Amino acid sequence: MISSTACRQVENKVPRNQKLFQEDNDVPIHLKGGTKDAVLYTTTMVLTVLGTGYIVYELYSAAMPKKN
Repeated sequence: MISSTACRQVENKVPRNQKLFQEDNDVPIHLKGGTKDAVLYTTTMVLTVLGTGYIVYELYSAAMPKKN
């Protein structure tokens, strides 16, 4: 063979993940991944709320121009 690297065996994580995500433990599917999913979800929600607030502010300021 030309390659000098050794073949690596990679652990198959699919059965473990299937078991984790199919458990009936009253946790929403988007949070079953653990802390990483919770942080990602919270960050997304905060950015969504801040973005919506900024858009409402900009629409209000465009609709109600300052009087001289």
